[in-house]
Amino acid sequence: MSTFDQPLDRRNSDSIKWGKYAGRDILPLWVADMDFAAPPAVIDALQQRLGHGVFGYGGPWPSLTESVLSHLAAEYDWQIEPEWIVWLPGLVTGLNVACRAVDGEVLTATPIYPPFLSAPRFSGKTLHRAELACSEGHWQWDKAALQQATTAATRLFLLCHPHNPVGRCWNRQELLDLAAFAETNDLIVCSDEIHCGLVLDADKRHIPFASLSPEAAKRSITLMAPSKTYNIPGLGCAFAVIPDAALRHRFHRAMDGIVPHVNVLGLAACEAAYRDCTDWHRELIAYLAGNRDRVSAVVNSEKRVRMSHVEATYLAWIDVRELGLAQPAAHFEAHGLGLSDGGDFGSPGWLRLNFGCPRATLDEALRRFSNACHAA
Repeated sequence: MSTFDQPLDRRNSDSIKWGKYAGRDILPLWVADMDFAAPPAVIDALQQRLGHGVFGYGGPWPSLTESVLSHLAAEYDWQIEPEWIVWLPGLVTGLNVACRAVDGEVLTATPIYPPFLSAPRFSGKTLHRAELACSEGHWQWDKAALQQATTAATRLFLLCHPHNPVGRCWNRQELLDLAAFAETNDLIVCSDEIHCGLVLDADKRHIPFASLSPEAAKRSITLMAPSKTYNIPGLGCAFAVIPDAALRHRFHRAMDGIVPHVNVLGLAACEAAYRDCTDWHRELIAYLAGNRDRVSAVVNSEKRVRMSHVEATYLAWIDVRELGLAQPAAHFEAHGLGLSDGGDFGSPGWLRLNFGCPRATLDEALRRFSNACHAA
């Protein structure tokens, strides 16, 4: 029995995920946190920090910074300098700060994680959207659509890499094409790489956008966090990597007076996650890959729904348009399954399913999924 098979009762807790359907028989497979305990090494680090007993204002320390540098070098062959790191209380904060730090209009590609659509608006910026292309079940960039959506005033490109919700781990050639596109159109690329530790295919590897070349690095803001991979999003710890000093100064200036310090428990958890959780992470990836295969088998056995292969993340992006539902998410909720509505991602008629949960929970969820499809 895997440690990830262990059921954890999150009902009647502080869980936003489970609290959404409190008192109703609906399994929540919507928001992106997993129903797994954090790695033992992270829990030990938190207990040690709690034992100190003092929780004043805190900041990063040398061994924490070194854990980030060593992790990025070992996992992605990406060598960065300590001064490139800007600590943040969350990755969504980073998206919003980037929109404030870079003058001009904003470009992204849909479907996309909802804060990509809201951050420009909150910053008073015009957002242009290009649709990703899906050909024979494979998601890819539509270069013509990207160019058409770009104006002379566009200065910031919001990239999701790996992509939430379509599950692509963008390969080197795709990233090089995006880098060339950014160079041609003089765009800063803000790359959300929060799912970089969740590549499920053994033949694929995450490549940080900024690691492509010195030119790509100069026009990049890379957003990372241990939160998704090690299931600690509630601890609120993320960081930006910004190699260019002038761009980093603009980013810092946009944070001033608005963005708080990262809490000290989040920092302690971050160091332990990157330094001491290699075996746990390996087991997690194998477990999630098995869950993905379960989801794919059930979804693609249904006649009127489909999903493409998930290369990375623990999120399945499911096309239910042929079911002809006016409110897809509500229909599945009526059959006991809480999923994310594709309309929030810019694609009505789709649903996102979070398979980061024990097999017993997932199998029951998939039974309800099939029932909902047959009832449509």
